[in-house]
Amino acid sequence: MKLQRMNRRALTLGALAVSGALALTACGSDDTGNKSDGGSAGTSAAAGAIKCDDAKGQLLADGSSAQKNAIDAWVKAFTQACNGVQINYKGSGSGAGVTAFTQGQVAFAGSDSALKPEEITASKQVCKGGQGIDLPMVGGPIAVSYNIPGVDNLVLDAPTLAKIFDSKITNWNDKAIKALNPDAKLPDLKIQAFHRAEDSGTTDNFTKYLIATTPENWKYEGGKAWQAKGGQAASGSAGIAQQVKQNSGAIGYMELSYAKEMSTVALDTGAAAPVKASTDSATKAIADAKVVGTGKDLALELNYKTKAEGAYPITLVTYEIACDKGNKADTLPTTKAFLRYLASEDGQKVLVDNDYAPIPAEIIAKVRTTIEELS
Repeated sequence: MKLQRMNRRALTLGALAVSGALALTACGSDDTGNKSDGGSAGTSAAAGAIKCDDAKGQLLADGSSAQKNAIDAWVKAFTQACNGVQINYKGSGSGAGVTAFTQGQVAFAGSDSALKPEEITASKQVCKGGQGIDLPMVGGPIAVSYNIPGVDNLVLDAPTLAKIFDSKITNWNDKAIKALNPDAKLPDLKIQAFHRAEDSGTTDNFTKYLIATTPENWKYEGGKAWQAKGGQAASGSAGIAQQVKQNSGAIGYMELSYAKEMSTVALDTGAAAPVKASTDSATKAIADAKVVGTGKDLALELNYKTKAEGAYPITLVTYEIACDKGNKADTLPTTKAFLRYLASEDGQKVLVDNDYAPIPAEIIAKVRTTIEELS
């Protein structure tokens, strides 16, 4: 699960040892990878800009492990700056986090998907006079990595990806792949497509892209469980990354942090040039999303069909879920101070350092305003 390059970056950024990734398991969260616990080099500068206000005591939170690496880096910086504050984010999955929130067990939850209507209704029992709202805080691209000897720059589009992962295209020298890569020396090599063995939010988001962009080639209903025919299964993004590395002809989808030092697909989205997964290209894709939440809720609808230049559409967003009104008096000051830091310019910079994508300026500005109105 560990990539040396990522570990070196984690050391300089002061990220804690975590397990989490932008692959979301069980409830929609996955592991992002375990990063080594390091020194405070990356947190000391940020700590100076953190406003502790009346933050105090212990804050319990749970939810998406997709954002766990970011949360842990944020917690490290915040608790260094704010003496006496303890923040415990368990990262046991989006479903578990939302359940804990609606049962009043945590001050806020993390989720890779926005609250469902029935969850909003349940939250009203905890948020006295208010309800749970979605605050988009973390973005992340899902990279498609491959192992084809002699091919360093592979371009694929949605129809071809769908056919590969549905076992309709089974060899790397297929004419459809050749048409997208006229200058590549594609070998006569069997494709080994790897998908997640367990329920995964990464699978959910990857297949949402295929459903939205090429429904005629991906006729499955989608969701966290893999539904297509054929292919091979591996557990977690770490498992898929390992299989792709070890098997010539392999291809698989995973969070960007797992794709370090691996070849990744450039997507032909219809823009002027194919786009590779990066924090910047993911942020550009999120910028093409629209807010569909009502009131103070900032749930987003991603545009998987985006043709914006430099925008990588296989992207997900995780939310922090909190009460807009009716927060517990003993946890409200710490909740607001911590979320304020996450949404701040310094807090969002932590995302880039850890291979996540910052939320676009227009959207994060709304998040900051909403946090100040929490009561």
